[in-house]
Order: sequence, then C-alpha cells, then structure tokens
Amino acid sequence: MSERRNLANLAYRLLGSLTEAEDAVQEAYARWFAQPAERRTAVANPAAWLNTVVSRICMDQLRSARMRRERYVGEWIPEPLPARAEWSALSHGSTATDPADHITLDESVEMAFLVVLDSMTPAERVAFMLHDVFRVPFNEVAEIVGRTPGACRELASSGRRRVAAARTREAGAPGRSAIVGEFRQAWQAKDVDALVRLLDPSVVAIADGGGRAMASPVPVQGHLRVAEFLVHLAELAGRLDLLERTVNGQPGLVAVNGGQVLTVYAFDIGEDRIRRIWAIRNPDKLRSWGS
Repeated sequence: MSERRNLANLAYRLLGSLTEAEDAVQEAYARWFAQPAERRTAVANPAAWLNTVVSRICMDQLRSARMRRERYVGEWIPEPLPARAEWSALSHGSTATDPADHITLDESVEMAFLVVLDSMTPAERVAFMLHDVFRVPFNEVAEIVGRTPGACRELASSGRRRVAAARTREAGAPGRSAIVGEFRQAWQAKDVDALVRLLDPSVVAIADGGGRAMASPVPVQGHLRVAEFLVHLAELAGRLDLLERTVNGQPGLVAVNGGQVLTVYAFDIGEDRIRRIWAIRNPDKLRSWGS
C-alpha cells in the first residue's frame, strides 16, 4: 500500500484525469489482492508488478478515451489539480482521503505539458512517460507497451520531439504570478485594453464544459477577441469573484460563487504575455476543488 502515491502520480500523468487515475490504481490493487496468497508471495518486486499493471490499465484507458472524446461535448482539457493547502481553504470537507493529495506538483503536471501529452498516441505517451519521467528501462517499457525495446525507444523519442517543439521561452515563477495577478485585476475591472496588453497576439482561450456547464464550443483566438470575450463573460457573471490559486503547480485563477468553484483557469505564459488560457468548467473535473 506504500506504493499508492507513486502509482497515483504515474496514472494521473498518463491519463490527465484524477478520477480515472484513482480508478486505475484501485483496479491494480483489486487484481493484486485477487491473486492467491502464494502467488503474491512469489512476486519478487510487488512495486514493479503494480507499476506494470497500472501502466497497462492506463494504456487500455487511453485507447478507449480516444473514442469517448469523439463523443465529448466541446473541447476536452485535462483535469486540473489544486495545491493541497489551497484546496483545504476552498473545501468544506477534509482533504485526508482526496486523491489529489497523492499527486506531486512538478513540471510534469503543468497543464501545458499535459496538453502536449494528450496529443500523443497511447503507446507514445506511455513509453515517453515511463522512460523519460519515471526512468523505467526500455526493456521493462517494452513488456508493458507490447513492443520491442527499440520500438519503445523510437516512441519515447517521438514524444520527446513533441514536447520540445511545444516548449518556448517562459516567464519565471515570479513573472508568472505577477502576470496572472495583473490579468485578474484587468478582468475584474473589465478593461479590454489592459487585457490586450497582457495577452499574446495569437493567444488561444479554450473552455471545457463537457456538456455539463456553459462553455464556448470552439476556441477563441487573438488578443482582442479573447479580451472582449472575457469582458463579455464578466458582464454576464455580474460580480466576478476570482481567486489567485495554484493550478497544476503554476499560478492560476479560480472563479467562485458563494463558496462554490465554478471554473478553474490554467495559463501558458511566455516571457511577458499569456499564450494559452484553459478554462475547466465541467463539474466532474472540479470535485477536488470542493465544487
């Protein structure tokens, strides 16, 4: 059971969904305990066994997820993760058993990184994550993915190229926090000009309502269009309560109404401007935020 945190970290990074990650870990443990005691005792490395099973479950999930997302209403964005202390402040309950507590917030859970992972094929994603992030040798990756070590090496290399192509110069941590803070103030002030100055000319705003909450069905692109769209949202919302919170380990915003979390905003920030805005509104993806 001491491996639960490691397994949850692996599964979330592979699936981009906290709920599905928790299900994958539970299923792995169910398979472990379903074995006769003598067979469990014969396993030389239970941690490696569980890691392999979780990875294979995630592979199957990723394959079926591609078909499910074809039927998904609107855009699909990975499930956002709160920082534990901030989640405690927002939630009305205890964090003791929340799956989000098991996830380590580092650069491999940043929203921009997860979005790139989501563009990979299931085999590519699993090979890249297992080898490059979790340092699993290619011979072990091959057993999980069902390919040769050489093929897995190529898959990981392809994933590496995708990540490298998506990375550009980014603002440092203090700069990101300052930009998000200025963005919040400009948005609450409904100041289109101030918003435009904070947005990259080719900025893209993507919302995920999943058919459960109102959201733009298509991305909004361009700094003026995004700024005007944001101001329009603020006018519709009336009083806009925006809290600066950590989202997937990076500065983000949370829209709250009467203590209920309605939207979580994640950002991709360049040296001095916002390049991507992800708005997660699907309530199924906001459970760890106390919504």
